[in-house]
Amino acid sequence: MTKKEKKKINVLVIGSGGREHALIYALMNSKSSGKIYALPGNGGINKDAEHVNISIDDFAEIAAFCDNNDIGLVIVGPEAPLVVGITDFLVKHGIKVFGPSSAAAQLEGSKQFMKDLVHKYLVPTAEYEAFSDASSAKEYVKKKGAPIVVKADGLAAGKGVTVAMTELEALSAIDQMFAGKFGDAGKKVVIEEFLEGEEASFFALCDGKTAIAFGSAQDHKRIGEGDTGPNTGGMGTYSPAPVVNKEMQQKIMEEIITPVINGMAKDGIVYKGVLFAGIMIANNAPKLLEFNVRFGDPECQVLMLRLKSDIIPLMLACAEGRLEESEVEFSDETAICVVIAAKGYPGEYKKDTLISGVEEAEKEKQVKIFHAGTKYEDKKLMANGGRVLGVAALGSDIIEARERAYNAVDKINWEEGFCRRDIGWQAVKRIKKG
Repeated sequence: MTKKEKKKINVLVIGSGGREHALIYALMNSKSSGKIYALPGNGGINKDAEHVNISIDDFAEIAAFCDNNDIGLVIVGPEAPLVVGITDFLVKHGIKVFGPSSAAAQLEGSKQFMKDLVHKYLVPTAEYEAFSDASSAKEYVKKKGAPIVVKADGLAAGKGVTVAMTELEALSAIDQMFAGKFGDAGKKVVIEEFLEGEEASFFALCDGKTAIAFGSAQDHKRIGEGDTGPNTGGMGTYSPAPVVNKEMQQKIMEEIITPVINGMAKDGIVYKGVLFAGIMIANNAPKLLEFNVRFGDPECQVLMLRLKSDIIPLMLACAEGRLEESEVEFSDETAICVVIAAKGYPGEYKKDTLISGVEEAEKEKQVKIFHAGTKYEDKKLMANGGRVLGVAALGSDIIEARERAYNAVDKINWEEGFCRRDIGWQAVKRIKKG
């Protein structure tokens, strides 16, 4: 190896969804990337990366694998292992990790922790109260009225939020949470003021002392077209979010992201990784809805499709505390991701159903299909989850990107699948208004 040649970095990606497939796509485009490993991966991921057959909960085995395979960076996709301390364990073993410590991950692991912290540091957010029993929570709802938002305090796979438009709906959500619908996540509930405006997903990279903006997106959480029906983990998204212009990005960084990173540091908690803020924007003013401590899914898919910077140096800069040296570059194009889910999701759905046409669909111009809940059996692609595929596309604007994505969707044959046909409607409406 010559002096000019930099050592390639072997990377382990932990997770099994569309977000992790998108991260692996970015790694495959990295000049810094050596071998890419996936634990546990899925049908599509395991075609692009080397499958690692270790339990996601077995931190000691993961650490041993990293040592034995010269892993220079571990990227943790999902929130659950972050909350229970995978980063802390691996860092103690001298392994570099992109993802926050267990203490920092409480920003997502406990909604009360997050709300108390942002209240302390004067970050604009919805009025709230936390409750450990149903009767007190119900009294609060009756006092405040509807619409109102009821959230399970802990991790609930993106489904523990009820935007109740009536008091009856809020009271029912409280009963369900305390009855164990979301397990331990619902032992405590946070009830918030309902905020109106335009919602956006905003991302920042953090190294504990520096934070830099890392793009925006707009997600579609509801199951049905026209934003109707129950919340899901996300039925589609596009990036950038038109409502997050340069001025709004600066406001979000100054009023929300930076105060939180600095405030946590004052409290002795160093936040390293990506910070994902759900923002509600009204009257040109952003308010924080929630924090996630990892990339969103399907927001990650559109961000990685637009990313022009090499992802590995950025993630290493976060892990090593030297992000102030870094810059991020995205394509000016618009990216969209349409999620194809199993009929019945987010409730009960069939598994092990046959999917065909994916390879043909991916031949569409500037289309990439990210696998989420898939597996291969006898070389046949099978559905193995609720959200199964993310059909992503780039275009000069949302209209072109959307046309390409839905052309690809229509080439996929899966009787048990469905998707929303209106992803990107807010951005399209803006263009048509002129």
